[in-house]
Amino acid sequence: MPFNQTNVQFADSDQKMPALFVGHGSPLNAIEDNEFSRAWIETGRALPTPRAILCVSAHWETRGTRVTAMEQPKTIHDFGGFPRALYEYQYPAPGSPDLARLIQETVTQAKVGLDDEWGLDHGAWSVLCRMFPRADIPVVQLSLDHFQPPEFHYALGRELRALRNKGVLIVGSGNIVHNLGAAIFDADQQFDWAIEFDETIKRLILAGEHDPIVHYENLGRVAQLAVPTNEHYLPLLYILALQDPGEPVRFFAERVSMGSLSMRSMWIG
Repeated sequence: MPFNQTNVQFADSDQKMPALFVGHGSPLNAIEDNEFSRAWIETGRALPTPRAILCVSAHWETRGTRVTAMEQPKTIHDFGGFPRALYEYQYPAPGSPDLARLIQETVTQAKVGLDDEWGLDHGAWSVLCRMFPRADIPVVQLSLDHFQPPEFHYALGRELRALRNKGVLIVGSGNIVHNLGAAIFDADQQFDWAIEFDETIKRLILAGEHDPIVHYENLGRVAQLAVPTNEHYLPLLYILALQDPGEPVRFFAERVSMGSLSMRSMWIG
C-alpha cells in the first residue's frame, strides 16, 4: 500500500483493540438509566481509548457494501413513537474519511462504496453515547449488504481484523434474538424459545464453534422464531469473525427482555 496520510494516522500498534457486539434493544436506552445503559457506561470506562470507531449497525441495509465517509455525520432518528427528548438528542461525533478509505482499501472480497449521505443511526449512537459520551472519537458506519448471505458477512468481518491493530474499535450493534412481532412491553418477560436460542449461541461462542452460528438457520424452530429477519443478527457475525484462535470472550448485559429481545453483549480480547 503506498504511503499516505491515512497510513500515518492508522499506523500499526502493539496494542490490539477489543471488539464488541452490543445488544442495543430500544432506542430509549440512550437516555434512560437502566441495567443495560449502565453496563454500556461501565464498558466504555474499561475500554482503551480508540483512535476511531467502526460500527456495523442493524439499521443500515443497502445493496452493496458502503462506509460513511463524511467529516461530520448527522444523528439519524430512525424510529417512531418515542418521547420528544429522544428525537432532540444529538451525538455530534466526527467522522473519519481517512478510516473510510482505509476500509475501502482493506476489503478485497467486495467493492466498498464511500457514502456521504447516511450518518449515525440509532444502532450506533444510542450505544456509543453511553460508552463515549464526549462524542470526541471519530465514528464511521459500515452498511449491511441486504442481498448477501450470512457467510458473506462473516468473511467480510475477517478482512477487517487488521484494523484492530491500528487503534480501531469495531462494534457490532444488533440483537442475537430480535422478534418485535412477538415482543411484550414488559422488560422482565422472557419467552422460553428466546432464552433457548440465546443460550445456544452463547454456548457455541464459548466453544469457538462459529460455523453453526453463521448457519443459524440449521438450529431449528427456535432459530426461526429468534431470527425472523437477520439484520439484527448479522452484526454478531462481523464481531465473531474478528476473534483470533484462543482469544478470550466475555459477556455483559446478558438478559432476554420484552419476551423476545436478547440484550446479550460480548467483549472479545
